Amino acid sequence: MVLSALEKAKILVEALPYIRSFYGKIVVIKYGGHAMLNCELKRAVLTDVVLMKYVGMHPVLVHGGGPDISRMLKRLGKESVFVNGRRVTDEETMEVVEMVLGRLNKEIAAFINQLGGKAVGLCGKDANLLLAEKEEGEDLGLVGRVKSVNPELLLSVIAQGYIPVVAPIGLGPRGEGLNINADTVAGKIAAALKAEKLILLTDVPGILSNPEDETSVISTIHLGDIPQLLASGRVSGGMIPKLECCREALEEGVKRAHILDGRIPHAILLEVFTDEGIGTMVVP
Repeated sequence: MVLSALEKAKILVEALPYIRSFYGKIVVIKYGGHAMLNCELKRAVLTDVVLMKYVGMHPVLVHGGGPDISRMLKRLGKESVFVNGRRVTDEETMEVVEMVLGRLNKEIAAFINQLGGKAVGLCGKDANLLLAEKEEGEDLGLVGRVKSVNPELLLSVIAQGYIPVVAPIGLGPRGEGLNINADTVAGKIAAALKAEKLILLTDVPGILSNPEDETSVISTIHLGDIPQLLASGRVSGGMIPKLECCREALEEGVKRAHILDGRIPHAILLEVFTDEGIGTMVVP
């Protein structure tokens, strides 16, 4: 469909109040899933990020890389082992995790730079950005949880006009790298920066009232409704940690959290700059 000049103008006018409202505000985006694997979607997501910076917002990108890690392990003849959706990470696997995430981190930053933005690739080891400790409970090896975030590094990078791109590797108590869930890292960074929005890109339309029906997206969830929603069983699998991540972020000061379908081109712009929005928004 080709838009007329008038239709394009109407879209820009509709976006104006949102641009004004979010000017100077920090938005943390967790980038992963299909949007990292499809070239067209990758360009759309990163173009959205560059546009956000140009209109005065401050995007911070946190990326995953699970499929790439699994492929590399398979090439090396090592089986990927998961417990409750989390990768068991021995020392050999951790070397692969750091290698793959490091490569992806620089590729994403380079792509943003090619699109006209200015990006800096970081990981949790840089300037003690993500201090972490090993997960308690089941022994998953070098799998960690965030103890603290150093917001000064990110704020300094943002103040200089750059877009931080963060790989979810934490710095353990003995200087070792720890593999951390990217959703969790995004939520903790959003909380530390008192972000206006936390956006999680996924491979589903949002939180569904009926898991069998992808059209049954719950557009808005209030923070107080989350325990009942989880207890009802309507949220399952990978959506549980994402919803928990949104809950923790809002409890720690983030204004809004969004779970969006990263398979839709320009999903971020549709959510941030239009009246309708898409996906599920979690509000206080």
